Amino acid sequence: MHDSPLAFANVNLSRQKEVVRVFYKEMWDHANISLVPQIFHPDFTFRGSLGAQLVGHQQFIGYVKFVTGALDRYTSDILALGQDGNQVFGKLRFHGYHARELFEVKPTGRHVWWYGAPIFTFDGELVKDLWVLGDIHGLIARLKGESGARVA
Repeated sequence: MHDSPLAFANVNLSRQKEVVRVFYKEMWDHANISLVPQIFHPDFTFRGSLGAQLVGHQQFIGYVKFVTGALDRYTSDILALGQDGNQVFGKLRFHGYHARELFEVKPTGRHVWWYGAPIFTFDGELVKDLWVLGDIHGLIARLKGESGARVA
């Protein structure tokens, strides 16, 4: 985990990039599901880094609870952000301590991580679609403690 997260102090972000920053650093890192209606359209679509495909606030809130329950001290590191029109895309590292069964692997307490590449599509001020490609195989290897998975 040698990639350094972006520093956002004294940086002016576009409105959409600021929504993405809030999504990861305030909503995900603190499991603050009260922010979901401020970020997403009520019927937004979501394809998560762990493979879930969901529609709407309630399904997404369940996913947040599942992930943050399985990984104690869950954190999102924003490594890069870009924007093209109404889309914001990035490179992220997600990590936490394996606290509950995940991908049929019993809790180990290990610090585990995986990388993801999100594409946020906005409709006005709110996210209408979020698609995230995630390195699930790297995560599963780290959950299992496989030595080749330690390089990042």
